[in-house]
Amino acid sequence: MPPSWLPIIGAFHFGLVAFSQNSISLSPSSSPPKDASNVLDRSFAGFGIEPSNLYSFTGGTEQNDLSVNLLQNLADNTGAPPAIRLGGNTGDYFIWDNDYNDYSVGNNPRATGSGAIKSDSMIIGPSFFKVLDRFPKDTPVIFGLNLAYDESDWPKQIAATANAARMGMKNVNLVAYEVGNEPDLYDSTSAFRTGPWSGQVYTQQWLDRTQAVYSQVLKPNGIQSDFFEPANTASTIPYPTFQIDNLVSAGITRNANGSSKPYIAAWNQHDYYYYIDVSTYELTMELFTDLSTTYNQFESWTEQIKQASDSGLDYYLREMASVGPIGMAGITDTFAASLWTLNFFLYAAVLNIKGVNMHMTDNSNASAWLPIPMYNQDPHVLPSYYAFAAMTSLIGKGCSTRVANLTLTDTPDGYANRIATYAIYQDDSLTAVTVINTKLTSTSSSSSSAQSLSVSLQLDSSLAGKDLHISRLTADSADATSGTTFSGISYESSNDGKPTKDADHAPETVKIDSSGKATFNVRDTEAVIASIGSELGSGNTTGGNCPALAGLRGSAGESGSQATTNATASSASSNSPATSTSHGLTSPTSSGTTNKPSSGSIVSVGRFDLLMGLLVAVMGWWIGLMEL
Repeated sequence: MPPSWLPIIGAFHFGLVAFSQNSISLSPSSSPPKDASNVLDRSFAGFGIEPSNLYSFTGGTEQNDLSVNLLQNLADNTGAPPAIRLGGNTGDYFIWDNDYNDYSVGNNPRATGSGAIKSDSMIIGPSFFKVLDRFPKDTPVIFGLNLAYDESDWPKQIAATANAARMGMKNVNLVAYEVGNEPDLYDSTSAFRTGPWSGQVYTQQWLDRTQAVYSQVLKPNGIQSDFFEPANTASTIPYPTFQIDNLVSAGITRNANGSSKPYIAAWNQHDYYYYIDVSTYELTMELFTDLSTTYNQFESWTEQIKQASDSGLDYYLREMASVGPIGMAGITDTFAASLWTLNFFLYAAVLNIKGVNMHMTDNSNASAWLPIPMYNQDPHVLPSYYAFAAMTSLIGKGCSTRVANLTLTDTPDGYANRIATYAIYQDDSLTAVTVINTKLTSTSSSSSSAQSLSVSLQLDSSLAGKDLHISRLTADSADATSGTTFSGISYESSNDGKPTKDADHAPETVKIDSSGKATFNVRDTEAVIASIGSELGSGNTTGGNCPALAGLRGSAGESGSQATTNATASSASSNSPATSTSHGLTSPTSSGTTNKPSSGSIVSVGRFDLLMGLLVAVMGWWIGLMEL
């Protein structure tokens, strides 16, 4: 070889080695480690809809096919629809009027209730539940009841609304009542209470309302008392008497009058990663994709999860979103939000949160889709929806899925807090590995020129010869607002939310070698699910592990019959844009060490090759220079 070629060869080798520097090795255990999650509910990845916006999502006199199709896609992945929480600020403004038949939320001209926005300022009627029934069959619904309304006829009002919900939901499935929205703010932001207010006072008022509904609606229809959730913002630190332990001490878990069971079915708290005009720092794309800021913000709420576990009740994050109250254009409507959402689902699963529900309003850039024309755009799917498609595909239909975190002990340079890795187990066997790479790419660098992370996966040698089936959650860049695909599927191209396969997408597989090793790459700003032995979701059928249907439909599937099990589905809602709540970080915290739960191992490799590549490059350059 002529010496003059050596600089080129050296530089080429250096390029290959620089690529191999960005590499990690994963060795997940073949069976779930001790700190793996509990089995995930098939409705784990749910939504919340602000009650005043319901008609935007369902349609009024005409069905909103975009919403229905997008929800059905997710139901097809798991065999159960995502749960919907109908609750939020506007739920504490609603009163029921059986004679109100408009396909819209009405304004009450005779409102007398308290509050910055009066607690009886809005009216709903029978059409509210007619349009809700357009959602996929047996969609689990958590329905918010008005605790804020405190006039003398409140027992009549709350029972009438609860009974209307019980009778009106015929296709979807009422699984719980949520009584009140974020009552720890009743004496501040919402101004519903002017007298002494604390967790103890709230608990008594909550018990009064639940007893009214139980005695007038549930008990006469043979429905058990444990059908209620207390809904508090997760901002319980500034309001210490509203933490779970405080509410337990105040008696919120006591048995219902005339029942051997309590009123409470599960704990229900709310949080946002960031809240405009409340969070005290500027949110940037760089911070948003730094995963440690999510883990560090949520650290305080892990104590609430522990308190829930100690009480013997499940913990749901019923209202969650990346940015409240209505998102942030340029961040929450981008592909980066899809990666953030997928990671949050998996992170929450490892924490044993029973279900997460991402809040949607019809004008939020943080919603999974915009259901009506907004911001000079037609109704359309946002990139974060694809995280739901990925998560429901991971959960599948077998009712045995568990998640374990693979802790990052060392990272390649430039990837600190940008890599998340999880092992997925079904029927107690490893079935997939998920790698999320949030290192930023932008429109200034095309996806083809972006760097990649090389993942070396060491599996049990018994898997030798099988294929890894690669599913990519991808888009052109972190700031892309369209063009996202998951496993080659687009939910945007059809314009009605139905899946469309990219004609140019070819199935991607990697053969596991004789030692159990396989290698694949994850481009910067991309996530990969590597499914072992079969395509993700293929052959998934509802297994014998699935519990009986919860809620009023019960195992018989008939409205009005009590389920044999308590509600296990989840969902979330949001606050009306008119009033903000106290959510989000007070300051962003980024560190090289995160507080993620740990299991498994991950190791950085490739630095020796880098040094050798540098040496070869320098030698080649020197010899080439001498030749000249």
